[in-house]
Amino acid sequence: MKKIIILLMAVCLVVVFSLSLLAVGKDIAVLTPYLSSVTTNTMIESFREEAEKEGWEITVYDTKGDFNELANRYEDIIAQGVDAIVMGMGDPNQLKKQIKMANEAGIPVFGGDAGYIDGIQCNVTSNNYILAAQNTSYLLDKINGGKVVKFYHSAHPGVFKREVVFDAIVDSRDDIEVVAEHFVQVPGPIEDARQAMQSILLANPDIDAVWAAWDEPAIGASLAIQQAGLEADIIVFGIDGNSQALEMIKKGSPIKATVKQDFAAMGTILVEQIKRVFAGKEVSDKIIYAPSILVTESNVEQFITD
Repeated sequence: MKKIIILLMAVCLVVVFSLSLLAVGKDIAVLTPYLSSVTTNTMIESFREEAEKEGWEITVYDTKGDFNELANRYEDIIAQGVDAIVMGMGDPNQLKKQIKMANEAGIPVFGGDAGYIDGIQCNVTSNNYILAAQNTSYLLDKINGGKVVKFYHSAHPGVFKREVVFDAIVDSRDDIEVVAEHFVQVPGPIEDARQAMQSILLANPDIDAVWAAWDEPAIGASLAIQQAGLEADIIVFGIDGNSQALEMIKKGSPIKATVKQDFAAMGTILVEQIKRVFAGKEVSDKIIYAPSILVTESNVEQFITD
């Protein structure tokens, strides 16, 4: 009996050791249309750092907002036979064919702040409904009625959820008027938002606030407001908590609040879930949320790092 127990323990050790060896040397492709975004870059770099500790080879492909090129790169990567694919943001609904191809090739696909559809192992993200509820509610409490400008980007599934929440909350208020909307172009969201805000201000100099679906258009809008000398009259609210937005809140710019997402945590969680799949286990959940927190002038200091 003792010999059998020893033999079973030895077999278990061999299996565990073999699985650990199989996970080393994996080739993982990260594909994104948004690498120029500060937040996308933060998440991907966090993922790369943690993944390389596992001995994985990470290659990042950026199509600079070109979704046709993104689909082509997916097909190229699948043909190369990588061990896993990470969607670095982007809408999986536009890549159903490619995700199906990856599944048929036995390549697991993971979402990093993308979206979830059948065929993806899991999507690691923030709860975008909550993000939008936090910044929209805070904005409307601050102005207590008035004229608002909306900056959005429906092409990103998470950002679209924020827009849906904003619209729903605003529609419930008779004292709020959305006087202008702008679909923000990516790449180059800061400059695009700055130019759009300049034009909006010419037609609507008496607005009260700007709602931006993420920080970069909030930054662009804020710059335009400052250039127009209206920083005392218009407040701006974003989402993400990127370093530039935090600094602008601290310095008293028109940006008064953002909701800070933990993009570094997203990268770490992605690695944990990929490890599970490489080890033959199921992912923890199909959609996994990283934490977030509302940042305002009252607490911004604790989120700024030197």
